[in-house]
Amino acid sequence: MIQIVRNKNILAVFLLVVFMLLLVPEASAHRRSYRHHHSKTKGAVVGAVIGGVGGALIGGKKGAVIGAGAGAGTGYLVQRHRNRRHRRNR
Repeated sequence: MIQIVRNKNILAVFLLVVFMLLLVPEASAHRRSYRHHHSKTKGAVVGAVIGGVGGALIGGKKGAVIGAGAGAGTGYLVQRHRNRRHRRNR
């Protein structure tokens, strides 16, 4: 009885390994065919919000305005860099 169970377990593990090996090449061959683009406007808006909140916590109203401006500029530049990097790696 124990021998039959052991043989079934060995067979089950062997079949599991075979099925996994058959599926791996198909999964790794998948590749995006569309161009991935990041919105510079969205990056600027998110940066402005984060910078405004951070500036408000540190320096009040004046800090919020300065932080929003700095965050918007930084968000724009980060998104522009990401877009150019994607274009270069093609």
